[in-house]
Formats: sequence, C-alpha cells, structure tokens
Amino acid sequence: MSLQLLNPKAESLRRDAALKVNITSAEGLQSVLETNLGPKGTLKMLVDGAGNIKLTKDGKVLLTEMQIQSPTAVLIARAAAAQDEITGDGTTTVVCLVGELLRQAYRFIQEGVHPRIITDGFEIARKEALKFLDEFKIDKKGEDGAIDREFLLQVARSSLSTKVNNELTEVLGPIVTDAVLNVSHSNDNNSNAMDLHMVEIMQMQHLSPKDTLFIKGLVLDHGGRHPDMPIRVENAHVLILNVSLEYEKTEVNSGFYYSSADQRDKLAASERKFVDEKLKKIIDLKNEVCGLDSNKGFVIINQKGIDPMSLDVLAKHNILALRRAKRRNMERLQLVTGGEAQNSVEDLSPSILGYSGLIYTETIGEEKFTYVTENKDPKSCTILIKGSTHYALNQTKDAIRDGLRAVANVIKDNTVVPGAGAYFIAAANHLKKSNMTKLGAKGKTKTGIEAFAEALLVVPKTLVKNSGYDALDVLALCEDELEDAQDGGDNERRYVGVDLNIGDSCDPTIEGIWDSYRVLRNAISGATGIASNLLLCDELLRAGRSTLKEGAPQ
Repeated sequence: MSLQLLNPKAESLRRDAALKVNITSAEGLQSVLETNLGPKGTLKMLVDGAGNIKLTKDGKVLLTEMQIQSPTAVLIARAAAAQDEITGDGTTTVVCLVGELLRQAYRFIQEGVHPRIITDGFEIARKEALKFLDEFKIDKKGEDGAIDREFLLQVARSSLSTKVNNELTEVLGPIVTDAVLNVSHSNDNNSNAMDLHMVEIMQMQHLSPKDTLFIKGLVLDHGGRHPDMPIRVENAHVLILNVSLEYEKTEVNSGFYYSSADQRDKLAASERKFVDEKLKKIIDLKNEVCGLDSNKGFVIINQKGIDPMSLDVLAKHNILALRRAKRRNMERLQLVTGGEAQNSVEDLSPSILGYSGLIYTETIGEEKFTYVTENKDPKSCTILIKGSTHYALNQTKDAIRDGLRAVANVIKDNTVVPGAGAYFIAAANHLKKSNMTKLGAKGKTKTGIEAFAEALLVVPKTLVKNSGYDALDVLALCEDELEDAQDGGDNERRYVGVDLNIGDSCDPTIEGIWDSYRVLRNAISGATGIASNLLLCDELLRAGRSTLKEGAPQ
C-alpha cells in the first residue's frame, strides 16, 4: 500500500504471489531446456525474424538467442550463460538445478517453513557438496606432469557426444584433442597460459561434417589475386607484412592541377614510384634468400591492400601474394611460421622471415582457401569444419568449441569427475546420510539440506528421462548399487552412474564418461546463489524509472 502512495502507477506482487511467479518462471525455463541434456537430448529449432533456421541443443546458444520476457527467467538465463563463458559448459545443468531447487523448496514453504531457513540450509548443503566434490574427483596428473592423450580423447568424446551424434563424435574427438595439445605444448608446460584463440575454427560449406579436418598450420579464407601467381609453393619463405602496397589518398582534401598530358604523366609516375620503391626492397629480399634455387619459394601475406600493378610485378617474380589478411590471423601466422610481422619495408632481413614446407591454394566454387602447412614447430593450428548447410556448420562449430574447453579444463585442473550423473547421485546420498547437526543444521534448517539433496538428482533423472527409460526405476537401481558397495565395507570408492543405452547403472570410469571439475563446481555454486536470491524475493515491483522522457522540463 505504501508503494502505491509513492507511485500510483507501480505494479507489485507480494509474498506468495511473487514467490509463485519466480518458481513458475524457473520451472518454465527448466522444462524448455531439460530435454536438451545429455547425449540423448533433443534438438531445438530457432527461427529468427529473417526466417534463418538454427538447429541446436547447446543451452548457451538457446539462452542467448531466445526472446525471453519473464524477468526471473532472464536472470537465470544470464547466470547460466555466464557459466558457459567461464567454464565452457554446464548451461543446461545450471538451469535444471535452479528450477529443481526452487521446486523442492516450495514444497517446504507450503508447509510453513520460512524461505530464509531453507536458504540457510542450502548454504550448508552447498559447502558440504563442494567439499564432497573435492573428495570425489580423480587426480589424473601423470608422472611427467602430462595427461595421457587417450584419456583426453575420452574427455573430448564425453563432451562432444552431448552435442552431436556418435559417428561425428568419433571424427571430432581426435581433432579437438590434438588441437588443444598443439596449443598447450607451445606454452612451455604452463597450462594456465593456454590460449584457445590460437586455434582457428574455419568453416567451409562443402562435403559433410564427417570430412572436418585438423590442420597443423593455418588456413586463410582467400588466395592469390593474380592469375599468374603460383598456387603451390614448396619450401616457402613467408614475409608477414602490415604495409600498404597501393597508392593511398591524402588524409586532407587536396587537388592537383596540370596543364598538359606530360605533367599528368609525371604526377602518376611520382605516385607509382612511392609504391615501386617498397616493391623493390621486397624483391631484393626474395632474391637474397632464394637466389636462383628453383626449389625455394617466396610468399607475402599482407594485412593491407596490394594494387593490381604491384600484384603483376610480384607475379612476374613468381611470388605468391595474399592481401587483406584478417588481423586475428597475423598473430597466428607468426606462431605457425616463426616469422615476425613487419610494419615497414625499411629494415627487411632474412631473419624476420617465417618458413613453411608447403603453401597451396584450393578453390571451391568461387571461394579460395590458402593452406599454410608442413611447418617446423607450429604453435597455432586450424580446425576446418565442413558441412553442406549453414546450420550443420554452426552445430559442429558449437560442439567443437565446447569440446576444446572441456579438454583444456582437464589439462588446467589435472583432475576429472566421473560423469553419467555419478557425482549427483553420490552427493545426494552423502547429504541424506550425513549427520546434519554436525554440519550445523538444526531444527527446520534441515529441510533446506533435504531439498538440496533431492534437487541434485534432477540431473541423472533428466538424463534417463531423455533416453526414454523410467527415471525412478533407473535411479533406484543406482542407489541400491551404491548402498551395496557401502554396506560391503569396501574401502575403495564406487562410482555409480546411469547407463543411457540400456537403462541401467554403470561405472563411468570404466565406460570412459567424464565431467569437468570446474564446470560442476561453478554450476553448484551458481545455481545455489540464484535459487537462494529468488526464494528470498518477496515482492516483485514494476516501479522503476522509465527510460523514455515523459516530456521536456518546463
């Protein structure tokens, strides 16, 4: 009532109504995304205003491209998208956990428990779940400090299988693993300095996704601009330039007046001389390093333009020249060839040149692609995605991005967590059996821990449900197996996950199914924080200042 006196236009929802709106919005978002979870998840078709179609099961893509009206759902979507930006995965998991935490909490709220007591229980449960995660994880650091490639392949397959089909997963797994290893080895074993931006992801609308290639070098999406230039250069010396090899207009408006054709020719010749002097220095360098040896080649890759006359001069000297290379590729080129980018042609010397064993141009339709390959020690690489349609290319690209981050996370953390929902089943079991008084939960606060433990099971339940099996049956089998292992007095920890192929329990460490440690850690922390904030929200106001001016001041 007090708000209405301050602002008659204000809309407000109080107590139960506000809570119900928040919980309904969270459950609504959960119901949209939960069918995407896991390798058996379904696809969503997004159609934008222009009629472009996108098929995806990536939670990040859905949340960023869907139009969401509910403010509560927008809040959850932003937090889940941030999870993807930080760790590279776990978007759908966060949305499912938030929705389920609120649903389980609402059961107790309806019985008269105050939301603050439940959120206190959530906080105790979160700390205990993260502590249990640290005990549950498996250290994978080898004797030499490196992680086995075969194991990284399993991690890549676990991530990729949730985004693309099994056949494509087998193709992309080795590609993703080799790409990350190529970049990580270049950082002198400082895995935290790994830069995944040095993996160029290039799309080529050609053939099918199964023809996707890993190239230990660089692919540029353009070729030589002169018909006489060589399309295949072996033992190539590579000159990386950021120099304009064309006549540039003056920065201020100026006019030149001439009274005869002779004067005009002199003016044109003086303009040309400016560029010709630069070309002469480049050709002199080429003659110095190649001499008369026909087995050696020379390639120029320039970030700025090269005019037709300059291209003609370079073609006559059998030099392959590429112009207007993308800025992001200039740094990668230096890492691949070992050369140094030059902003001037004044101090050219053989020491600044890069080397590549083979550079060749491939033409597909009207597009040209230049491959820089067979390099001595490339510290950058390219994943060349192929596909017949735009949505197939985008779907493969999203899967590769997630796969790269998953493998990189394991190398950075040196630890993994058994997948197939094993952690969630074990953590829920651990919380239910813990002495809650020792954890610091007394009286009604225990309801928060109970709700949290039950909510954790949403991940394995959803995985089973998406596979077409009965979630309660499979979960009961897993819990029974976990109980038997604990009752047997076996000191070794048993890992029990869900087998989505036969609707039974399995050991994910034997099946080779792995989750990323940092993804689970961030997902649990993030989901608990959002759920707690939404539970404590007892009033929903639409009384903010309008961004539109209501009229000019008098």
